[in-house]
Amino acid sequence: MASNKPPNKSLWDEKNTGPDIDELLKNLQGKFKLGKPHKNFSLIILLALALVWLSTGVFIVDPQEQGVIKRFGEVYDVVGQGPHYHLPSPIETVQIQQVTTVRRIEIGFRTIDPGPPAKYRQVKKESLMLTGDENILDVQFTVQYRIANIVDYLYQLTNPDETVKSAAESAMREVIGDTTVTNALTLGKAQIELDTAALLQETLNSYESGILISNLKLQDVHPPEQVKEAFKDVVSARENREKLINEADGYRNNLIPKARGEAKQIINIAQGYAEETILIAEGRAQRFNSIYEEYRKAKEITRERILLETMEKILPKVNKVISDPEVGKNFLPFLSITELQKTVKSN
Repeated sequence: MASNKPPNKSLWDEKNTGPDIDELLKNLQGKFKLGKPHKNFSLIILLALALVWLSTGVFIVDPQEQGVIKRFGEVYDVVGQGPHYHLPSPIETVQIQQVTTVRRIEIGFRTIDPGPPAKYRQVKKESLMLTGDENILDVQFTVQYRIANIVDYLYQLTNPDETVKSAAESAMREVIGDTTVTNALTLGKAQIELDTAALLQETLNSYESGILISNLKLQDVHPPEQVKEAFKDVVSARENREKLINEADGYRNNLIPKARGEAKQIINIAQGYAEETILIAEGRAQRFNSIYEEYRKAKEITRERILLETMEKILPKVNKVISDPEVGKNFLPFLSITELQKTVKSN
């Protein structure tokens, strides 16, 4: 049984390819009670779209970031941390990049697992290098850098990390090529790091890369595996030689000042003895001269006084016997003064 209900009229019919705008506006007019749907509602829609479009220009830059504003594809301004605004796209666009972050590049090896324990994979095509004395070394190192000029960093380099890696590898090969294998394995590592970092920075500056090298560190420098043990023996022998030389230098540095001190002491003692001897001799000479003057004035008295003084010094050191010629004719009685003195002292 056919229904007498007329079918629902669709906004799409056979003659139209789109919705009936007038019908839509009339329906919206009924809801919003707008007197002039064509003008008022269209204006509101346009204003809303304009506000949304303008709001897309608001952006915030974090403390560790900088933003580059481009107007019609040309750099217009560089802004730091905080909220900012730029004219919406396509008039202006902004590109934000972290500038305080230190980026790290590994050359000659790759970190597979930071661990602990850490696991690494060697990259032989990057690490094998030729020294100045035509020896091969396996050199692995890292480069750390940060952004110094964000505009140059973003628009002067296509791939900054790859550029830094290639330039660092080239700089290291040049420095190693001017270094002997012995120097590279022993005492020259610090100088190699400094020279390579300086050469790398010079190269990046010539590219106007906006990159500042903050650190370049050798991780491992060793000969190839085939001759590694032989090189270890050579390095060990050189280290022992340096150790012995340092010990000898230390002994010399200790002995020479000690010998100089002893020599100075002997010289001072000799000088003191010489001054003392001279003073004693001068004193004796003056005493002799004074005695001689007294002798000239009274020869007999002076001669007798000198004799007495001399006997006073000599007689106490001599065993003395006193005899009396009047006592006894056939025997010689005597008194031992020395024994008597000993007896008196013991009592």
